Amino acid sequence: MNVSPKAGKPAETSILIDVPKLVDAYYAGRPDPSVLAQRVTFGTSGHRGCSLENSFNEAHILAITQAICLYRKQQGIDGPLYIGIDTHALSEPAFKSALEVLAGNSVDVMVDAESGYTPTPVISHAILRYNRGRQRGLADGIVVTPSHNPPRFGGFKYDPPHGGPADTQVTAWIQEQANTLIANNLREVARIPFERAHTASTVHRHEYLASYVEDLPAVVDLDAIEHSGVKIGVDPLGGASVAYWDAIGHRYGINLEVVNHAIDPTFRFMTVDWDGQIRMDPSSAYAMARMVGLKDRFDVAFASDTDADRHGIVSHSQGLLNPNQYLSVAISYLFVNRPQWSPAVAVGKTIVSSSMIDRVAAHLSRRLIEVPVGFKWFVEGLIDGSVGFCGEESSGATFLRRDGSVWTTDKDGIVPNLLAAEITARTGSDPGEHYRMLTAEFGDPLYERLDAPATPEQKDRLAKLSPEAVTASTLAGELIIAKLTNAPGNQAPIGGLKVIAANGWFAARPSGTESIYKIYAESFKDRDHLNAVVSEAQAIVERTLESSGSPARDTEE
Repeated sequence: MNVSPKAGKPAETSILIDVPKLVDAYYAGRPDPSVLAQRVTFGTSGHRGCSLENSFNEAHILAITQAICLYRKQQGIDGPLYIGIDTHALSEPAFKSALEVLAGNSVDVMVDAESGYTPTPVISHAILRYNRGRQRGLADGIVVTPSHNPPRFGGFKYDPPHGGPADTQVTAWIQEQANTLIANNLREVARIPFERAHTASTVHRHEYLASYVEDLPAVVDLDAIEHSGVKIGVDPLGGASVAYWDAIGHRYGINLEVVNHAIDPTFRFMTVDWDGQIRMDPSSAYAMARMVGLKDRFDVAFASDTDADRHGIVSHSQGLLNPNQYLSVAISYLFVNRPQWSPAVAVGKTIVSSSMIDRVAAHLSRRLIEVPVGFKWFVEGLIDGSVGFCGEESSGATFLRRDGSVWTTDKDGIVPNLLAAEITARTGSDPGEHYRMLTAEFGDPLYERLDAPATPEQKDRLAKLSPEAVTASTLAGELIIAKLTNAPGNQAPIGGLKVIAANGWFAARPSGTESIYKIYAESFKDRDHLNAVVSEAQAIVERTLESSGSPARDTEE
């Protein structure tokens, strides 16, 4: 792993974005639809790009929004559209572009009543709350965010009426329509100037913050947190949740301190990530260096990323828990402390999340549903209440209300953080201490993820890896017990390969949003065993890449 010497240190002025330059490029850039990197491309979480690279410009957002309007008409979706933005520099320009088109298409749009920022889970919550009990006039939503990605990025994602990420079939349709609109010079895009759009009769003010915050006792035991007096520290990392944390603390009398209220699109207050870039990743020890340094001031502390769909837990006892560790703790606690949940309610995880979750679920006698990477795979189970908790190794999770009904169908970085406070309040032990108890019972795994560059052709080859690519019968000295190209929870293709032995596994797959491939590996033995698993995984991937004409180069995030 090539860690930058700047990792974990305050961001230097030299790496800060030039906000005016970025915004000017958003309006001035003209994407070339014949260039793949400049086309509308939906990954696992919407379209993302940078205006300086002509991959996220006004033309993209006008076209995508018009395509969404066409999709709504095709599907008979005629309820309100809930829209929210995060604090990235390109989010406000993209919001204005989207509103011009939505107003131009006479779509009823729900914007924040205070013209503030709106977390991803709040949009999901609003959609589900509006649609509850309805069969017609259903609502959907848009979130303008590139999530935790560096400040130069912009992002735009669509949530259908189920409130979660749109599935591949939907995004492929929107993507195709948007690229056609761009190729036709946006002639078929209906829009009105923003000065008229934001005062249009179809644009309505919605109290996002109050609606979400008032409903939180339905999902987390805030009374227990209040009565315990547990001392909580929160860093919104300059993101959309900043006003929400203050509101939560004040409304419920929680001993909560927001340690950073700054909103600055350069994110100059961040400590830089492993590669020397600014990245608002609450699961990164480098990006969270300041918060980890404050751990002794609080009983438990946490952070959310820029759109608050990821969580990061800092325990007094252990410091920053990695996502897999906290997912295991949350599952272990929730399925014992939610008596209204049915015994049939399952645990959901992505295929690259830790096998510690498997062991915890088995101990709880709960069904485990293992799906491909992407939160869209959990939506159906959350809506019908058959999946109680679902999470992924990249620090995304949500869970059911205390009565067993759906809360959100997208990742929620707020409620898993509050759950950490509930766990501490009700048990007297913080999540770090709970994880140590789990390792004493189930083993202490070592987990690693490696990223390396890959061309589109190489990514295509990796996505088509088959069990036949593994000719060996053992993995790091243990008999291989499974070679998976489809997720056991729903038989959907994982877009890669997972190889499993008794005490270790690896998975290899291309990224859905970046020009990289990823290797995930875990060992329940020791570092030497993990290194052997990783080495054998790399050899398989390298053989695949070499056959496409380019050898792999190993890096790690």
